[in-house]
Amino acid sequence: MFAQTAPAQAPAAEKVNAGSPPAAADLLFEQPQMKNTTPGTTLTYAYLRRSGIAKGPFGPTLNDTIKLKLEPGKGADDRTIRVEMFSGQNRFPAGPFEDMPGNPVMTLFLEHHLMALAKVLEANPRYLKNAIRKGLRDGATVTPTKVTYQGREVDGWRIQTKPFEGDKLADRMRGMANMTYTFVTSPAVPGELVSIEAQSKNAEGGELLEERLSYDQKAG
Repeated sequence: MFAQTAPAQAPAAEKVNAGSPPAAADLLFEQPQMKNTTPGTTLTYAYLRRSGIAKGPFGPTLNDTIKLKLEPGKGADDRTIRVEMFSGQNRFPAGPFEDMPGNPVMTLFLEHHLMALAKVLEANPRYLKNAIRKGLRDGATVTPTKVTYQGREVDGWRIQTKPFEGDKLADRMRGMANMTYTFVTSPAVPGELVSIEAQSKNAEGGELLEERLSYDQKAG
């Protein structure tokens, strides 16, 4: 649904703070993000989903992990990736991904988020997916940022978009048309993904949905 391909030119993620920022979609989905990872290691991401909507349509708070076990791929920058998406009764089938240059956890997060959101809104998931893709392509802001990694500050990018704002079907989104997606990446961090957050609040500041993923530096 959110495809990743190998880049046709030098990765824009390495040009942090140099000239114009890269396009959001290229930065997230077109870079060889796994090139700075080591086969035989595991990338661990902490995951949280919670909601304050009455009757809990998103289900109970989910606090778990997604683990990517890395193996060599055919190319020097590629990895074959075994996925453990959540644990125990929360386990969700995913992967494996063979010879991947990009980090599949971005797609895993967005597809899982989209599946739950479409169910709660009784919406067409393809419509929501296209809105998010369009938001990243045409309506995202990309700004340089600093990320703390291994006790030091490194350069990164912050990408933010509100893809449903002003949508013709916004009144059907149960107040979540203000859903904000924020991504933080850095070429200095293994797999380049630092965090993803999808968040919506009501007019009183109540939490309609908070869903986030963050790289666990201590776990690997």
